[in-house]
Amino acid sequence: MSFFISSPSTSHKSLPSAADISRVELPNGIVILARPNFNSPSIVFNGFIQAGSLADPEDKLGSANFTAASLLLGTQEFDYQTIYDKLESAAANLNFEGGTHVTSFGGRCLAEDFEMLIQLFSSALQKPEFPKEQVERKRAQLITNLILRSQDTAEMASLAFDQTVFANHPYSKPEEGYIETIQNITLEDLKQFHQKYYGPRGMVIVVVGAIEPQKAVEVIARYFGDWQNPHQPSPIELPVLSPMTETIQKKVFIAGKSQVDLIIGSVGPHRKSPDYMAASLGNSILGQFGMMGRIGDIVREKEGLAYYAYSSLNAGIGPGSWVVAAGVAPQNTQKTIDLIVKEIRRFVTEKVTQEELEDSQANFIGRLPISLESNLGVAYAISNLERFELGLDYYRQYEDLVRSITVEQIQETAHHYLDPDCLAIVFAGSLT
Repeated sequence: MSFFISSPSTSHKSLPSAADISRVELPNGIVILARPNFNSPSIVFNGFIQAGSLADPEDKLGSANFTAASLLLGTQEFDYQTIYDKLESAAANLNFEGGTHVTSFGGRCLAEDFEMLIQLFSSALQKPEFPKEQVERKRAQLITNLILRSQDTAEMASLAFDQTVFANHPYSKPEEGYIETIQNITLEDLKQFHQKYYGPRGMVIVVVGAIEPQKAVEVIARYFGDWQNPHQPSPIELPVLSPMTETIQKKVFIAGKSQVDLIIGSVGPHRKSPDYMAASLGNSILGQFGMMGRIGDIVREKEGLAYYAYSSLNAGIGPGSWVVAAGVAPQNTQKTIDLIVKEIRRFVTEKVTQEELEDSQANFIGRLPISLESNLGVAYAISNLERFELGLDYYRQYEDLVRSITVEQIQETAHHYLDPDCLAIVFAGSLT
């Protein structure tokens, strides 16, 4: 199988674009995106496959994550020790991680070991064995992690926040599942999940580093070109999310904790939403820029109420979240909540200043090339272009997009998503 790929026409030091990203779709539906960089002797690849926790049965939540975590435990071609030895001897790595919509993967190696790594990757993805002894060890690790989660105030606050904001929606369910659901998952369940949901349609592989795109495509096609799964279902469609109509407060008591972690927020835009950039810049002003923006300044620096305080915008395929998070002493919980809600109200009702906007715009524009200094950063960025259908020239247009946002757009977007009278307020710890 051969493929024709035009040569890049711009410098490798420029921002990734259609001019230097080669995109090929194999006959079975796998999309390969490659960008060469011979300034480094290494190669990074990453991407995703359409198998996520949306497909988990209700009584076996965590199936997608458990399946992904078991792929490298042994295959029809390589046992666990052989996989480990091959990776170790080449100083290479390979990993899989289950997510909500997809299972992500990634690997890194020297250029001369690329085919070896793709062979291991292919074997793990297409022909896992799920050896019983290794799977039971993995199950024990997953359960241990869930026990630790139950004692982590930040993790439990986040879990309770999702259950509140995304009530009666798949996003309310944790990708890792619960102890009892992980215990319910059998070896046969893992095999059936893999057989049903793992397939080439919708799979994306990004390769960046010391290899010509033509060669990268040929190697991948050699190991994946014949892969078929006629039973692979279409991606699961999300139901409509019913918005909150009032402020809901939830407490999670965890004994013996000296810190309370709290999260306050609501639903945010999805990644392809037209107002995503306005929300992102607004979030920078609210709780990211400098010493964590307005939130960090008022809550942590001026009032001294929190160990940390910041805001974050979490956006993906479906509805995202826009939150303020803080870690406080138990006796400062209510005072901190009141202060954060007051600051959210000010953010929604008053325009940010032109200076605040310009500072955040300069920060966004300046940090983009820094995030693309490594092969890993470039591969991650290109993967997002494909996953969120942003277009291969998105980064070339990025500066103009950032600079086009106005203070009026930020206020309008904040008003749309952040209603100070309709928030989820969740906190976890030893509460007073």
